[in-house]
Amino acid sequence: MGESVYKPDNTFPQQIIERGGTTLLRCFQCGTCTGSCPSGRQTAFRIRKLIRWAQLGIADKVLASEDLWMCTTCYTCQERCPRGVEITDIVMTMRNLAVEAGYMQDAHVRIGGFLAKTGHLLPLKEPMMKARKDLGLDETPPTVLANKKNQELVLNIIKETGFTDLVKKGGK
Repeated sequence: MGESVYKPDNTFPQQIIERGGTTLLRCFQCGTCTGSCPSGRQTAFRIRKLIRWAQLGIADKVLASEDLWMCTTCYTCQERCPRGVEITDIVMTMRNLAVEAGYMQDAHVRIGGFLAKTGHLLPLKEPMMKARKDLGLDETPPTVLANKKNQELVLNIIKETGFTDLVKKGGK
């Protein structure tokens, strides 16, 4: 017999359950989720595969998988699951574990970095400011960027929750 490529982490399923994926072990791999998934129709994304790896404790494979980020959280799989598996909740829990372990998509690192720096998700660029002014609007939209006090509050929350450190770790 060949040696297993993956070393199971027997604590991984329990970590998912304790962090919000309480229905993980209900899944019996019927395939309804994968067959219902809009992302799966357009990509090679197979949520059923990720759920099975999670059940088996193949943490490294799940956490490093780009597929983990293909879910749009539309809840179609969850609504159709005959066993009541809260698949979207499990995906979000696995994403949280992935980020904590230092796995983030490059786009998330960029956006997270901007959020940690400014308190807002998107940069305010000169062409947008000009377009707003031409339309008779304030150059800065009514977001935290327009209110320094609120911006400081948001930046403090970001710092105190450790988000900045997670983003730095995710960009390893």
